[in-house]
Formats: sequence, structure tokens, C-alpha cells
Amino acid sequence: MRAPFAKLLDEEEESEINMTPMLDVVFIMLIFFIVTASFVKEAGIEVNRPEAATAVKKERANILVAISDQGEIWINKRRIDVRAVQANIERLHAENPQGTVVIQADQKATTDVLIKVMDAARAAGVFDVSIAAQEI
Repeated sequence: MRAPFAKLLDEEEESEINMTPMLDVVFIMLIFFIVTASFVKEAGIEVNRPEAATAVKKERANILVAISDQGEIWINKRRIDVRAVQANIERLHAENPQGTVVIQADQKATTDVLIKVMDAARAAGVFDVSIAAQEI
């Protein structure tokens, strides 16, 4: 009498679908898409960039520094004091030595703050410094 029930249990166990290989493939695809995705870096605030007739789009800008109309400096969505700009750029440049600095200054920002940020970038060892502008 036990033999028919034992056969029935064996058939139920064999009819289950093994999900492990499918989950492995899904996780491998997830890791692949995360690794190959390009992430957009933002300085932290929106600025009204001045227009320039000779503006050229720069494809690879790794260190973005934003200067607001009130003279606030933003790096990686954090407000930074002008005295800490050099240290932050040094840290970001150490993470990516081929990185360039792009300064996004508002139209109403003073040139005093812009020059201080440029000097801090050059003092940090980054000599490829650009100023963002809108194309006309």
C-alpha cells in the first residue's frame, strides 16, 4: 500500500522547476548593466550659464564645480567653502587622474569667486580647467 503513495510523491518532486539557473542569469545581467552604465555627474545646482558663440561641447568632464549667483560653490551636490575647494578637487582628481574640471558659473556670479575656484583647481594639480557656457 505504501508503494503507490511513494510513487506519487516522487512524481511531485520531479515536476518542480528549478529556479536557481534563471536567478543566476538575472543577477549576472543586473551586474553587467550596472557596470556598463554611465552615470551623469551633477554639481548640485542649476545655473544660468552665459552664452558664447565659440562654445564647444566637452564629452568627458569628471569634476564639476558650480558657482551660484550668490557666490556659493557646489561640488557633488554639497555646498563647499572656498577654502575647501582645493582639497575636494585633489580628492576627486586622485580618484580619476584623467579627469578635467568644468566650472559652471552663473551669469551673475562674480569673477572673484570664479578666479578663486580656478586657482584652487590649478593648485590641486589640474590644469585642464574649462568654463561652461551655452551655445548660441
